[in-house]
Amino acid sequence: MSKKLDTITIDDILNQLTYLKEEEEIKKIKEAYLFAHEKHLGQKRKSGEDYIIHPLNVALILTEIYADSESIEAALLHDVLEDCDVDLTEMEEKFGSTVMHLVDGVTKIGQINFSTDSDYLIEYYKKIIVGMSEDVRVIIIKLADRLHNMRTLWALPVEKQKKKAKETEEIFAPLAHHLGIHRIKSELEDLSLRYLKPTVFYDIAEKLNKTKVERDKTVGDMMNEVGELLNLHHINHEIKGRAKSIYSIYNKLDKGKKFSDIYDLLALRILVDTEQECYLALGIIHSKFRPLPKRFKDYIAMPKPNMYQSLHTTVFGVDGYLFEIQIRTYAMNEVAENGIASHWAYKEKKDASRMMQNTTEQKLQFFKSIMELSQDKMSSEDFVKSVKDEVLNNNIYVFTPKGDIIELPSGSTPLDFAYRVHTRVGETTVGAIVNGSIVPLDYELKNNDIVKINTNKNAHPSKEWLNIVKSTQARNKIRSFFTKSEKEVFIERGRDLLEKELRKMKYSITEFMKEENIKVVLDTLKLSTIEDLYLEIGNGHHSPKSVIHILYKEEEKEEKEEKKIPKLENTTSDIIVSGIDKIKVNLASCCDPVYGDDIVGFITKGNGISIHRSSCQNLAMMADRLIEVSWSDKKESKYGCDLVVYSNTSDNKLTDITILASKLDVNLSGVKMISRGNNTVYEMQCFVKDLPHLQKLMKELEKESYIKSVERLMR
Repeated sequence: MSKKLDTITIDDILNQLTYLKEEEEIKKIKEAYLFAHEKHLGQKRKSGEDYIIHPLNVALILTEIYADSESIEAALLHDVLEDCDVDLTEMEEKFGSTVMHLVDGVTKIGQINFSTDSDYLIEYYKKIIVGMSEDVRVIIIKLADRLHNMRTLWALPVEKQKKKAKETEEIFAPLAHHLGIHRIKSELEDLSLRYLKPTVFYDIAEKLNKTKVERDKTVGDMMNEVGELLNLHHINHEIKGRAKSIYSIYNKLDKGKKFSDIYDLLALRILVDTEQECYLALGIIHSKFRPLPKRFKDYIAMPKPNMYQSLHTTVFGVDGYLFEIQIRTYAMNEVAENGIASHWAYKEKKDASRMMQNTTEQKLQFFKSIMELSQDKMSSEDFVKSVKDEVLNNNIYVFTPKGDIIELPSGSTPLDFAYRVHTRVGETTVGAIVNGSIVPLDYELKNNDIVKINTNKNAHPSKEWLNIVKSTQARNKIRSFFTKSEKEVFIERGRDLLEKELRKMKYSITEFMKEENIKVVLDTLKLSTIEDLYLEIGNGHHSPKSVIHILYKEEEKEEKEEKKIPKLENTTSDIIVSGIDKIKVNLASCCDPVYGDDIVGFITKGNGISIHRSSCQNLAMMADRLIEVSWSDKKESKYGCDLVVYSNTSDNKLTDITILASKLDVNLSGVKMISRGNNTVYEMQCFVKDLPHLQKLMKELEKESYIKSVERLMR
């Protein structure tokens, strides 16, 4: 637009809306403008002009990418919720629920305190992605809003200029790229560079200006020769000299190239009517101008996920200059410049909204996978890293054997591909074939690879896969598999411990498991299912004895005046009971204390003092009968304890574990193996000298490559 941005009127918007066919749509846009004009009356922007100029410019930007009438309405209204005395109810009554939701979505994004180097970034991405999943037009309106704000960024203090420019470079420009809106993406990048690195920006601009006359003449000569060639073969066409953006030149200079070496400063774009004519024009041009090897790309047969289609070639043109040439149809050019919104110019109104949303959902694969992260337990650093790696960096595009495009982070492997296709495909992967050849699962995929995954329904993921995959989606799926597997181990362990304790206490398992009894236990512990109960016991949150006591409470007589301690002979010499010389002392089997543990005593009825580890779960029920105890200088020969060893293999490592324990002078009285697909879990009954001896055993076990973790069991 040649018109100054601060003198724009509603008529400038209406004149651009020739692609809207319904008079009712134009009427609603006028109503939205009048409403916004009234609400913003008297408000000024920091740049000095009337506030209404901003929503008018946002709407104008959207008309240039053929946005629908509801998006134009929302653009005109997008600041009235935040800056004026208007609520959602009034907005919905006047303009309908769709426009109200669009305005509300843009407003919520605008309320986020953006920061590219703090935890706010996390909340920003979560909200922006959820907003995108509900209606992609929220993001398109926000991009137009940011573009006009960047055009008037000069009105803000320098510090705020740099903050907004960095947000734009790292957040908004990549979003525009993934939506395929080149027109907005390119300008956002150039404006960002202008404020972030003004010296670099103006240096490149000056160099472009100095060489402009020479470049214009060379490009003009090339356009004439190519035009005559296409006319000779009766191909209707339009040729444009294509300017390289300052930001794209900066990127090449930043990678070490010299300004004189950036050959695609000379560039042409050829527009034709049909796809067939694209290939005809390419062949004709190559017949006269020698192509540069390895610079041809066919994005028509293999479109990018953001729907970009074009033929790219680099040829030796007039006077030996290298020219980058793009060949595409007029329709392809609209999509390349304006993204998915451009379909409004080619589709019937009734189908356009659904088509636009569906197409967007297909192509924004990364945003969908990042969206899942908000439901996972991730650290702030992991979330930020995943977003930067998978959204803001360059990606690769590979193909299924059927020709479907899969977008993946650079450095991805066949396992990333498998999990992107489907979780079950990933979990059952046993091999991969890339471009017809068998490759290892850690093979690094490259652009345009054709990938076939071999699966086996009985296969399971391996822990080693976590070191192979690149994408956060695949990593989380693998972790989820093992978390679920470990949960099953805890449930089975909990069931075993509960049944063992019931037998030990001489209670009927069948009686305890009656529906009415289990309901009492679940209600008391605020659990939902019997599996939840087993899980709580298996992971040590509740001891089996404390669960049993919910139903079968011991008849205990409260000694209110003082604790009555039976005077019995001390049966162990390694425990000192505070203030008492001779007393029967037993080490509790629920937590198996070993010499060196922090311990406490419990006064039993008629059986002396039971010694527990201070962290024992059962102590919560014993608070009124505890007594201070400590270890003496004498040690028993060995102390019993139970360990749970989680392996990352289905191979039987029992012999290796036994040998390792033996080398450390640890006696094993029993080992129970529990198989879980690709994992085996071992429950070990050990005898050790003291706590350091036990800790050394656990540490040495964890050093073994086949062992994932070791835990001390508490019943």
